[in-house]
Amino acid sequence: MPETAPPSTMRAVVFDQGSSSRLDRVPTPSPSAGEVLLRPIRVGVCGTDEHLLHGGFIAKFPLIPGHEIVAEIVGYGDGTHGPDIGTQVVVDPTVFCGDCPACKRGQPGYCSSFGSLGCDRAGGFAEFLVAQTSKIFPTNGLSPDVAVLAEPTACAMHGVDILALKPASDVLIFGAGPTGLILAQLLRMAGAARVTVAAPTASKLDLAKRQGASHTVQVDRSNPQVAEAELRRIAPEGFDAVVEATGSISVLEMGVGLTRNGGTILVYGLAGEQALAKVRPYEIFSRELTIKGSFAQAHCIDRALFALQSGQVSTEGIITSAIGLEQFQHALDNLHDSEQIKSVIIPNSTERDARSRVSVFTQN
Repeated sequence: MPETAPPSTMRAVVFDQGSSSRLDRVPTPSPSAGEVLLRPIRVGVCGTDEHLLHGGFIAKFPLIPGHEIVAEIVGYGDGTHGPDIGTQVVVDPTVFCGDCPACKRGQPGYCSSFGSLGCDRAGGFAEFLVAQTSKIFPTNGLSPDVAVLAEPTACAMHGVDILALKPASDVLIFGAGPTGLILAQLLRMAGAARVTVAAPTASKLDLAKRQGASHTVQVDRSNPQVAEAELRRIAPEGFDAVVEATGSISVLEMGVGLTRNGGTILVYGLAGEQALAKVRPYEIFSRELTIKGSFAQAHCIDRALFALQSGQVSTEGIITSAIGLEQFQHALDNLHDSEQIKSVIIPNSTERDARSRVSVFTQN
């Protein structure tokens, strides 16, 4: 347990049935054997959080969301040991049973009891958090503003693993949010000779270009045919791989047509569970296309941390807003602001601290 006992209650964002959220005071969790008590330092906000608010993905209510977590160690459960108190760590939020057929054959991502902190059990948008000790990874001096992108980087890395590029591939990524920007960098590391990023927002495309994208194409949502024509000019025979990282059905449908014969489409973006896309089976058959999905990372956090620590994945410019728990709704609103890329919550900051950090990111 911690050297100094934490308060009996804490502030936390809570999602309730009916798409409602609130900032509430709830009991502070206590770690059991094999668990660690953490104080979140930075917690990233992503589109999955909005899906969870509305009951999508694997949400279970009431829910404390937040699955992209950097925290410091406060204490351990009875008989449990690990890194020193105060050590900064990244949390792997995924939970696997270890006993189902998928886990036993080394495919925990398909675990029949798959879960995740912040998705179907208490996550990081709170002043304290409990996790399995086996799921924490010291950041070894990495800035928390970089380390908070470890979980998104791990998910992107899993997507790259699934895609399994051949050397010198020609790749198109739809989307220039945090995922698209990180995927573009990882795909170059994985063997892409050329990476093209297509998205609606010019400032995000500028960042993609600075981070090494070969081409960028701005997509006008009201007239996407112009962008489609430009993409066909770049790759007349189509791209070896097309990554749909927006969750848009229309973009996925466009992406199929932009894939080279024998190429692969990776469905990475999270669409609504009931959403349907129009794909002609004959086209998949006759052009020998492959469609793959990337659901959630499994055991990729350590590799993601190494990619960030080595500087091979740049996070410069990705975080555009850092705010306190009191302004969580503003962070959700930022998901729909084209000029915002990534918001992070600082759960234990004062509102004044959070406002000052917003200004720092805005100026940068």
